[in-house]
Amino acid sequence: MILSPRGLRAATSNLLQLVLTGQVADLRPMPAEMIDDAPRRSVFRYRPPEGVVPAGPPVLFVPPPAAPARCYDLRRGCSLAEHVVRAGRRSYLLDYAPVRHGDRDLGLAEWIGDVLPGAIRAVSRDAGGQPVQLVGWCLGGIFSLLAAADDPGLPIASVAVIAAPVDAGAVRLAAPLRPLLGLTRGAEADVLGLMFGGLPRPLVKRAYRVAGIDKFALRPYRILTNLDNLDYLAQAEAVDHFTDTMIAYPGRAARRTYRTLLRDSPLMRGGIEIGDRRVELRRVAVPVLAIAGRGDVLAPVRAVLPLIRLLAGSPQVRFEIASGGHLGVLTGRSAKTTTWRHLDRWLDEGIVRHGIRPQRAPATV
Repeated sequence: MILSPRGLRAATSNLLQLVLTGQVADLRPMPAEMIDDAPRRSVFRYRPPEGVVPAGPPVLFVPPPAAPARCYDLRRGCSLAEHVVRAGRRSYLLDYAPVRHGDRDLGLAEWIGDVLPGAIRAVSRDAGGQPVQLVGWCLGGIFSLLAAADDPGLPIASVAVIAAPVDAGAVRLAAPLRPLLGLTRGAEADVLGLMFGGLPRPLVKRAYRVAGIDKFALRPYRILTNLDNLDYLAQAEAVDHFTDTMIAYPGRAARRTYRTLLRDSPLMRGGIEIGDRRVELRRVAVPVLAIAGRGDVLAPVRAVLPLIRLLAGSPQVRFEIASGGHLGVLTGRSAKTTTWRHLDRWLDEGIVRHGIRPQRAPATV
């Protein structure tokens, strides 16, 4: 590695910061206050910066179970939550309560019929009765679509799904991941269920990294060759912090949820059985934006693309391809100029569709 004098000074400064403080990334979460607290969920309202008056339909970030809700707020300067809040949008986050051993039988009926609908109603109430724009990553996106299909009466304005696979048969994992998880060729359809379904926490983290969610951990030489690039180092640190907080849900609950959604790709046939009812994606009656990552191995483009056909009842389905892997397409360094721009246009159109209402004054305690 040969650095210019300016690069050498930058690398030296970065190394000194790492030695003195132990980090280069600003991992402070965006300030927020809780507006709803219920069993298995909490809902937070992001606090806008001084001088910014939020307007338009509220935005609710929906993470997948078992993944940290920090996926939307990875680090300052590369945080989707920060970006959306600073754009002047009413912004909220759904954070699932930790699943205890006693919740090991928790299934889709609870997630789709109670946890997510309750959060959507809470956000709508807090925003003066406005319909909610959902933004879901990975299984959070699929949960959002299923909730909209299951109850057309929910106050949902639109759904944006990012890296949400509906065709598990389209997943083809890299060879190093198969022996790591004990998979045989052709068994990739179970990979997400296996990852979250009771695997030891270190193995969950390692599986994600091998699958490409954290390429930095596999290629440490990139850190050495980017010592002069503070943004690169900060992103690597933030991704490492994210994977360090990855959790594994109690096996039975996770296996039931993920395999119901992914084994044999039931969504490709239009819907799934939840409790005593069938929930079909064609019943989604709100506009949908779907974004797939060009380098995503867990939700490749061909695993997300069928949403165009499956969402036959939606008045508008827009499909976009952006750069990045499974996490990178949501909050990688290139997401600012790809995924976030697609999402900005989508949310702006939501303001046109639903208008701007005055901000509701926070409730006094």
